[in-house]
Amino acid sequence: MTKPDFDEIIDRVGTHSMKWDGMEERYGVPPEEGISMWVADMDFRPPACVQSALEKMLAHGVYGYWGDEREYHDAIRWWMRERHGWEVEPDWIFTTHGLVNGTALCVDAFTAPGDAVVLMTPVYHAFARVIKAAGREVRECPLALKEGRYEMDFDAWDALMTGAEKMLILCSPHNPGGRVWSRAELEATAAFAKRHGLVLVSDEIHHDLVMPGQQHIPMALAAPELPLVMMSATTKSFNIAGTHTGNVIIADPELRVRFAGRMAALGIGPNSFGIAMATAAYSPEGAAWVDGLVAYLDANRKLFDAGVNAIPGLRSMPLEATYLAWVDFSGTGMGREEFTARVEKEAKIAANHGPTFGAGGESFLRFNLATPRARVAEAVERLQKAFADLQ
Repeated sequence: MTKPDFDEIIDRVGTHSMKWDGMEERYGVPPEEGISMWVADMDFRPPACVQSALEKMLAHGVYGYWGDEREYHDAIRWWMRERHGWEVEPDWIFTTHGLVNGTALCVDAFTAPGDAVVLMTPVYHAFARVIKAAGREVRECPLALKEGRYEMDFDAWDALMTGAEKMLILCSPHNPGGRVWSRAELEATAAFAKRHGLVLVSDEIHHDLVMPGQQHIPMALAAPELPLVMMSATTKSFNIAGTHTGNVIIADPELRVRFAGRMAALGIGPNSFGIAMATAAYSPEGAAWVDGLVAYLDANRKLFDAGVNAIPGLRSMPLEATYLAWVDFSGTGMGREEFTARVEKEAKIAANHGPTFGAGGESFLRFNLATPRARVAEAVERLQKAFADLQ
């Protein structure tokens, strides 16, 4: 296997990259001067096995409808068994156009207009977007911030339930806080869902990107008796989000029938390019690449945290998983407009605005660290300069 060069600077400007070509319009940060650290994709090429699978398709030159998913399902089952200790059956697997689409299908299949869907906020912003677009209500259950780390607060959340809630979406590992939930926390989440009659949907798209010393536990293993919807994908792990290929995995027969009905009604089928790339990714070569990636991201995390936490008033939440740093600016005493302007106009860094993640995100910005280390180092230098008056 060719050793990946994560330090290589790959110019993505002018390639229809949302992350790089869209940042000036959204943040006022021109790509020729700025550093893009917002959209959650990586500035790295995927492993060679993925590229080879795509090249094989191109060499063949015929792009018809995809059929016979046995190899694809076997690859998913191998990955979940070998990497996560979770046994999956082929008929549990549904392929969606990414996991935002998977989330929307769950909202459609398991709730009705006017129902409420529970989110533990702050959390991935696309959840609330699709819930609201579907005519459902978002029920925000704020995470407790204790000593710079998020914790679940079920006593407070029980009091927020009205009976209109029909579904809970768990983000595990958590985006944007980077928490790897413990078995006890997962079991308590399952108990909360059962207590309030909620369909539990566990989005585990970041489950491969777990820092050394941490262990991700699939919700299916933490709560094996609970009717559950599991969501996973190769897209984050291998930087192939443009394939829009995700998996909704449902062991419970009743939930599976309901979900299959919505898939059939909407005529959703797989993307052949995404299937081929995902099959190649879920392999021993892909596993070795992910291990190298996580080691690289861990070093990026340490570099970023050391530099940012040295700035008085800034605090980067300890990152247990994902490549997304969640930085709290509340200690600066600045309003959101001022610290955001310093990041965008002075440091010329495009980072996600915290309020888009829901209640609790007001004093935060999210920074994507999945980029060559030289860029991370430069971002730290720019932030230190932008907040130099505090040092």
